[in-house]
Order: sequence, then C-alpha cells, then structure tokens
Amino acid sequence: MRNKLILAAVAISAALTSTYALERDALACGGCFSPPPSPTENPTIVTDHRMILTIAKDQSTLYDQIKYQGSPSSFAWVLPISGTVTVGLSADIVFRTLDGITTTSIVAPPRNCPAAPTCNNRNSSFGASSDSAAGSADAGVASPGVTVTKQEVVGPYETVQLKATDANALQQWLAANGFNVPPDVKPVVDKYVAEKFDFLALKLIPGKLVQDMRPVRVTTTGASAVLPLRMVAAGTGATVGVSLWVLGEGRYETQNFPGFYIPTPDIAWDWNQNKSNYAELRAAKTTASAGRGWETESSTILYPQQVESAVTNSGYYGGGYPYPGPPTGADAGPELDPQEQAAQINYDPVVDAQGTVVKTAVQVRAEDLKALFYGIPTASSRVTRMRADLAHASLDADLVMTASADQTVLSNVRQLTAEINEPQCPVYSTDGCTQVGTEPRSDATARSNGNAGESFSCSTGAGGDASPVWIGAGLGYLAMAIARSRRRRNA
Repeated sequence: MRNKLILAAVAISAALTSTYALERDALACGGCFSPPPSPTENPTIVTDHRMILTIAKDQSTLYDQIKYQGSPSSFAWVLPISGTVTVGLSADIVFRTLDGITTTSIVAPPRNCPAAPTCNNRNSSFGASSDSAAGSADAGVASPGVTVTKQEVVGPYETVQLKATDANALQQWLAANGFNVPPDVKPVVDKYVAEKFDFLALKLIPGKLVQDMRPVRVTTTGASAVLPLRMVAAGTGATVGVSLWVLGEGRYETQNFPGFYIPTPDIAWDWNQNKSNYAELRAAKTTASAGRGWETESSTILYPQQVESAVTNSGYYGGGYPYPGPPTGADAGPELDPQEQAAQINYDPVVDAQGTVVKTAVQVRAEDLKALFYGIPTASSRVTRMRADLAHASLDADLVMTASADQTVLSNVRQLTAEINEPQCPVYSTDGCTQVGTEPRSDATARSNGNAGESFSCSTGAGGDASPVWIGAGLGYLAMAIARSRRRRNA
C-alpha cells in the first residue's frame, strides 16, 4: 500500500516540579500497536512522526501525526499519561499551516556574473532567474489490577483511560481488548507501569475506515516539556524521523539528547547540481551523534493570527465562497451556513449517539486554535522547529526539553554566500550584441575583461540608432560635391 499520512493521539503530563531529577511527570507520545500481518500482508511500519507541543504555565497540549507504510486498519494506540487528560479533535490543516510557515528556505548566492556589454540596440532579452530550494465506546474487558477511569467516544475513536497497578494485568487487558503489544515493547510498558503512569488507549470504532481518521488533540494541566520516546519505538523500523514544533514564550532546545544547529555560513550552494549541501550536513551530524541528534532548524516569532487566518480561510477560494461547495441533488442535506460548510472541510462536528450535532465544526475549530496558543502571550509567541532522524536504539530514553539560554531568533530563510563550483554566465559575440552561449563565471569574466575598452555599434538598418550618423555624413558629402561643381563652372 502507498505511504499515507494519519494522526495518532498523544498525551501530556502534569507540571514539572523542582524534584524533577528524582521523580518527574512526563508527556507521552503514543505507540502504534497492530496485529502481526498475515502471510500475504506487508508489516505496518511507522516511518515518521510530526508533533506539535504547546507549553504554557498551567496547560500543555500535544498533537502527533504519523507516516506509515502498510495497512493501518487494525491500528491502536497506547499512550502513557499522568492523571486524566482531555481528548479532542484537531485537523491536518494545523500541521500543514505550521509546516508552511516554518519550512526552511535555502536561497542561492548571487551569481555575480560580469555585466553584459553595452550595445546600442540589443535585440535579445533575458529573463531574471531565481535560485532557491525550499528544502496526520466500549470499556473493554475488565481485568483485575486494571481500573478504567474514563471512557468516551471522540469522533471516530473509542478512547479508554486506564490505571494499572500490575504490569502483567495491563498486558492481559491490552491483549484481551485487541491491542497487540510487540515483544520488544512489553518491557517498556512494564517500565511505565512501575513509574506509576496511567494509560490512554484509542482505536477506531468498529465499522470506521482509515479515511474516517482525524487528528486527535490531547491536553493536560500543567507545563510539560518531556517526550517519552520509549513508547514511540512501538511500530517503528530501524529509524524514525521526528519533526517537532514547540510553541511557547521562547526558544526551546534539547537537554538530554545531543542537539545541533547548522550555521548559514557552513551551507554551500553547488552550482553544478543546483542545490545546497544542507541535507548532507544534517546527515553527517546525525551519523556523528549515533542517530540521537536533534537539529534546531529555526526559532521564529509566530503570531496566532498567522495560523488562525490560514486555518480559518483554508476552506474558501476567491469571492469568499467555500470549496468545493454544497452537495447537490439526492445527496443534498440541510443547507449549511457558509462558515460551517467551510469549517467542515477540515473539521468534523461532534454528534451524539442519536446523530444530533452537539458541537459544530466551527466550534471544534475554535477550541482547537484556542488550545494551540493557550497561555502564550501574543507579544512573545515563538515557534521552535526541530528535526531528528532517530535510530531505533536511541528510543530508550525520554526527550527532555528546556528553555534555551540563547533566545536569539533563528530565521528559517537561509541566504547563502558559500559556493561549490561556479555558476554558468552568459557570453557574447565580438560585436557585444548577441549572446552566444554560457561559460563558467571566471571564464566569462576573463572574456568580458578582454573586451574592456572596446566600443561596439550594431548596424540595424533604417530606423536604428546608428542610421542618423550615416545619413548625416552622406548629406554633408553631397553638399560639398555640389559646391565644388558650382565653383568649377564659375571658373
């Protein structure tokens, strides 16, 4: 099956305390559990995570989007949590918007080609070129030692929050309720139980399909800046990529994993390949860190209005009408307000067991955007974008984030000055009026310097800039010839 992008829920812990070194709460990203494939199926492997973490003093929210290979129809999620969390629906558009705003843009250096020679009537015209690369309810079977603290249906998902006092009992509950825990992840789950974590379990409602899946937003009280990567190991292969956006009042960085930043002067543009070596530099640093390194790509000011406007207006096109428009004919239902119709392109309304709408898509969207920027003053709102390509072996520890001592803004636009090889520059004919090809910049410069001091005129026929010169000279010659003829006759 082709790669697809879906979203898994995640959970966030209570606030960190001053006793963090001895005991800590944590925010947990979920592990994806699926049954062993049949002989005719390919195993489902998670290849990438994209996470958004909002950190405020009294509330934190995390979203986790995963990219997988295989069939996720039997996917389920088991998420370590601390206390009871609030689960809500989000939308892919939130990830697309943040990705678009913060994508690293590599801008090539100026070509610095020699100036074109002066020609009185240049017939050729050359367009400017730009060099740049811009480098997704049933309480279950009861089991002794496991307590269901909360259960609810959220969109297409059944969600159950659990408290376990016995690791074996939890393993039995998970197995009895269709959560296949891989053998190498069982010790991780046992460890979370020993650390007194609770768990959030999610899976699709029977009858729901992959296309029904929606992003899930999970919120908890208190500030949290810890991602227990141990659970991310579930469902991943030898490596897993993680992109992380941290929204808060300042710039964040890793505390217990190696981190790096690639300074712009270190990035060079290869004119022969028409691309930079940015990807190669990142890969080399990742290898040097044994697959544990986190790159800080950028840390920029982010105004809530930027995201809110993009998310709110994504369902509209020119003229303010929602796209793709209301259904017609037999499929047409009750006429929707245009704003609700546009919101439903990205968000689902919440309905009760009888199918009655209890929360409109507009309301769901408003709650999502409120949670995204909750507790972050607009004047100091920042987004730090990070990236890691983690080896499976590195998912043995939780990622601890901390406020960076350096709060300098790191732009996502990289204007390069370093070069590899030379750009091709235009070269001209000996009359200076016609481009005859291109050469490397140094050769084009030498050729241009060799013509320095020469003056070229282009004969273009009647009407050209040079014509009056020739016409004037001819009239003068004719006048002198007539005067000489008259003098001879008079003599």
